[in-house]
Amino acid sequence: MKKVLPFFALALLIGCGSTQFKQNDTGSPPLSNAGSVGDILSFLASDELQGRDSGSEGIAKAADFIETVFRDNAIAPYFSTYRDTLSNFEKPAYNMVGFVEGVDPKLKDELIIIGAHYDHIGIVAAENGDSIANGANDNAAGTTTVLELARYFGNARTNKRSIVFALFSAEEKGLLGSEHLAKKLKDRGVDLYLVLNYEMVGVPLVDQPHLVYATGYELSNLAEVCNGYAGEELVGFLPKAKEFNLFKRSDNYPFHTTFNVPSQTFSTFDFTNFGHYHKVGDEAELLDFDHMAVVVNKFIPVIEKIANAPEKEIKYNP
Repeated sequence: MKKVLPFFALALLIGCGSTQFKQNDTGSPPLSNAGSVGDILSFLASDELQGRDSGSEGIAKAADFIETVFRDNAIAPYFSTYRDTLSNFEKPAYNMVGFVEGVDPKLKDELIIIGAHYDHIGIVAAENGDSIANGANDNAAGTTTVLELARYFGNARTNKRSIVFALFSAEEKGLLGSEHLAKKLKDRGVDLYLVLNYEMVGVPLVDQPHLVYATGYELSNLAEVCNGYAGEELVGFLPKAKEFNLFKRSDNYPFHTTFNVPSQTFSTFDFTNFGHYHKVGDEAELLDFDHMAVVVNKFIPVIEKIANAPEKEIKYNP
């Protein structure tokens, strides 16, 4: 198993500049690229993190890293700290929750959550001497996507609605992190508009005209709105996702049941393009960092336009 060199991991964790955007000549943050994607994902999926099992020392290192990215890019804690301790899990575990306040005095009270789970399944039965389920595609890929989006919006400050960047723990234990956050936000009476979740986006779809698919595709006009803003077929339908009811199997679902607002997951795992789900072979070197950067960059203007639209335009179908 390929390991990340200790000095590389240390440099990432202390925030020596690799987690922070520099403004380009236009005054806006640069877009994502394969290098920045690879730096983040290679650390999150390294052996040092021991498969990021919830409540483990390995996932605590991932949380330290996420906090560094948030802090370096002016992402405020949504609560008193970035770490929101789960109330429904027996071991100490926490979601990482950051916040970019909207710039519009009225629309800023409407929240958009951009999320992904950062936990995985940890140490499993050994295969060919390897027992670390690194979880590169599941779901260091989604976590990396959210962190790249957070870095952009933390520096750009162009969103009229407020954006919460949530990295969930204990997804692998039964969507516990997202369940905890949904209940906590509901109890606080927040005006939640939309949840966009990213899951297993590390390799391209095979023979599809769209870049990603949305779970629960037929339940809302999310794909239509995204594609209109993108000017292309960015989001599509995957029959297998409906067949296996993926809408209920990721962190979008607790927000759907708690708030009944559009809450859907974007993915590029199509059941044919990645054969290492929950296996030790889910390694960083199998992922396509260029593809992942494209996903981030295609979604930046779409999220920005959704956040800045005068009305809540994404709705569940009647």
